[in-house]
Amino acid sequence: MKYIEIILNLPVNMPFIYSYSSDENENSELFPKIGKRAEIMFGNKKTTGFIVNVSNEKPSTCTIDDSKIKEIRKVLDKEPLFGEELISLAKWISYYYLCTFGEAVFSMIPSGRREISANSFSFEDLVPKKITLSEEQASVVKNILNSKEIYHYVYGCTGSGKTEVFLKLAEHVIAQNKSVIYLVPEISLTAQVTKAFIERFGDNVAILHSGLTPSEKLSEWHRIMNQKANIVIGARSAIFAPVINLGLIIIDEEHDNSYKSGTTPRYHGRQVAMYRASKLKIPLVMGSATPSLEAWQLMNEGKIIKHVLTKRLSGGTLPKIECVNLSNFKMEGCISPVLENEINQTIENKHQVILFLNRRGFSHFFRCNSCGFELKCKNCSVPLTYHKNDNKLKCHYCGWQTLLPQSCPKCGSLDIGISGFGTEFIENETREKFPNAKIIRVDTDSFKKKEELLNKLDDFKNGKYDIMLGTQMIAKGLNFPNLQLVGIILADTGLHMPDFRAGERTFSLITQVSGRAGRFLPDGKVIVQTYNPDIKAISSACNSEIDEFYKYEIENRKLVDFPPFSRLIRLVFRSYNQKLAIETAKDAYSILNENIKNDIEIIGPAECPISKISQNYRYQILLKSPSITALQNITRKLLYGYTHKNDIYIEYDIDPLNLL
Repeated sequence: MKYIEIILNLPVNMPFIYSYSSDENENSELFPKIGKRAEIMFGNKKTTGFIVNVSNEKPSTCTIDDSKIKEIRKVLDKEPLFGEELISLAKWISYYYLCTFGEAVFSMIPSGRREISANSFSFEDLVPKKITLSEEQASVVKNILNSKEIYHYVYGCTGSGKTEVFLKLAEHVIAQNKSVIYLVPEISLTAQVTKAFIERFGDNVAILHSGLTPSEKLSEWHRIMNQKANIVIGARSAIFAPVINLGLIIIDEEHDNSYKSGTTPRYHGRQVAMYRASKLKIPLVMGSATPSLEAWQLMNEGKIIKHVLTKRLSGGTLPKIECVNLSNFKMEGCISPVLENEINQTIENKHQVILFLNRRGFSHFFRCNSCGFELKCKNCSVPLTYHKNDNKLKCHYCGWQTLLPQSCPKCGSLDIGISGFGTEFIENETREKFPNAKIIRVDTDSFKKKEELLNKLDDFKNGKYDIMLGTQMIAKGLNFPNLQLVGIILADTGLHMPDFRAGERTFSLITQVSGRAGRFLPDGKVIVQTYNPDIKAISSACNSEIDEFYKYEIENRKLVDFPPFSRLIRLVFRSYNQKLAIETAKDAYSILNENIKNDIEIIGPAECPISKISQNYRYQILLKSPSITALQNITRKLLYGYTHKNDIYIEYDIDPLNLL
């Protein structure tokens, strides 16, 4: 009889012991091996787990009599889905991000039960091209390849040719019969990067993205394990790809928040990549025009080697940026006379325009002018957003929606209105002001399928539209040859959030969106509309003062001792029962306070800025220290030493990016 240790996707940090008594040959496809999945009975429920150990001897931790140990029902995989390296990585994730081993493994491995071939990206009309580098690009490639350091950063303005550098590095690694993992923020919006790699490496490229079904992901996973693909391109979770002989990891647009997981385990793709690269002693190359402040500081300290690209390629120049103070205008809409004039000129010259606002919907919220009542979601503590096309108010957190009231639900007044504006509002105004222009809106409300989104982006690239309106998704790595003008409708959006990273995000977003303009034209222009032109994040972005902004932001973070000068762990206590959430947060504070060390600061407990989401009341505690190890150790006292009631959930977020 074999003793099989199986982990489940449960908040229980231990394997469960099952038995296997078949006479099946060990070389059989049905024989249980580490890394395969097994179907088991867990209590009275049939479920699936991963085999993490097979032994002839009963584990010393197992006190159950052999006759009571359940048999596994069947082995589901012909070959293992992971090996020792990924087991080691899962154990580190479990330790670092304070989750169970099972939660770590299940976040890494596809859940499909059978393989289905994925619809591959097809670029049949493309002919493989030789990569030609500029002198500056070639120097960066040479310096990285000749370096013995592990961590590298390719830093340069938008359009400076970072992708070509990444391609050349990948080409060098593949020539040595090694593999590459290339991380991108969102695969559907980085089709141009994907296209470049497939154009160069063909069927050697595997693509892991959210559009694949679990079975399609499983098929790609096996292709990678069987070395039929030695370049893996994908979003955050592609860092777990089971590549053989990994020789290089690339993180494109390193600053992007989508590399941080919002569910357990709340890992950051960059942190996992740094761990995997250091264990394998291979280069990790990151790149962005707006590095995260953490990466910038590590470059300043020499822990990441900075490689600078100073010149824009493709014949384009950096666009001229004009800051428009909206306080100087009395406007009924959201397009200033300055921006309106520039749009007219651009369209007359047969060039294209992008208008950007990081806010979906028609207007921001419903308000009573008599009593000041704001209509909020019944499940969440956030204002509802008006969507004119449906004539409904919608919650962008839980999805709840309701019809627009005809009177104030609180006082009955008819003096009601909608304040603020979103992409739908801009679309209406743009169609009124530019009736002859062909206009397209690109946000998550306008497209239900990613294929439809990609088709519309291609249509814009091919000149079928004059103006594109969009939210944050259009800031990510898109190149449009005929794009001359970018208008940022309201740069202040997000600045007043109660989050110490608000300025950094605003600066990055303005810089990235501005970088879409004039990539292939000599006279690109950006109009940045704002009510706060003197705020550092906005003024620095408008004046292209990148180094100055980072210096300013680092000095401010140092004054208040926030990252990158400290580390954080955020604990969120959420429950349908508000009293239980408060009491649990207070109990947790007491346990933490009893175990506190001199260099640890406890902030809270306090109500979260967004105090309720999906009917869950939310309270938080923030732990701060120069040492992440000290924070993890004190948090483990709570994680393993405190038994809370079933009606509450505690989120453990290491190195949080969002404090809302």
